[in-house]
Amino acid sequence: MSRTLNPGVLRRRPALWAAAALACLALQACSQSLPERLGIPIEGYSHTSAAINYFMVNGGGPNIGPYGGGGSQNCCVSMPRQWHPGLTVVVEWEKDPNVGASRYWGVPPFSDAWRARMKEHRSKYTRHRAIVEVAPYEKLGAITAHFLPRDQVKISAGPTYLGMADHPYNYPLKMEVPAKCPLP
Repeated sequence: MSRTLNPGVLRRRPALWAAAALACLALQACSQSLPERLGIPIEGYSHTSAAINYFMVNGGGPNIGPYGGGGSQNCCVSMPRQWHPGLTVVVEWEKDPNVGASRYWGVPPFSDAWRARMKEHRSKYTRHRAIVEVAPYEKLGAITAHFLPRDQVKISAGPTYLGMADHPYNYPLKMEVPAKCPLP
């Protein structure tokens, strides 16, 4: 069975090929340029006996318990691919200085008495905000926030994590409040 081509298709074909070629070139040009900023996950560590009820780095972040953290990461913070001197982030957090106090109240959970005590307990939460310098990094990784005694925060953004030799802030998870401030 033979087919006859419509002469109009032959006339349009060069235009289609040219359009396809231009589209390919445009896509190739896009793929060669890398974005200057990337969205990276956030994790945090509380090196104190306080719980961090929530924290945000430039507007995003999870919560962490006392003397712990890491593991689960939340998304995302926009960071530059290349570190530069003076790179800072805004860190906001809420701290519960008396974690687990409700265990000793002796009243049924979620009763009126419990709610009244919880309201009083929440009144002792403290909220903080700091502009924090980001530790130098060669390659961008996850944001790691370290909450230290005396409401200090350290931020790293490289592909390392707590315990690795090249991590800039290998503080012990259980830190005592120092007699003198600030920490190194």
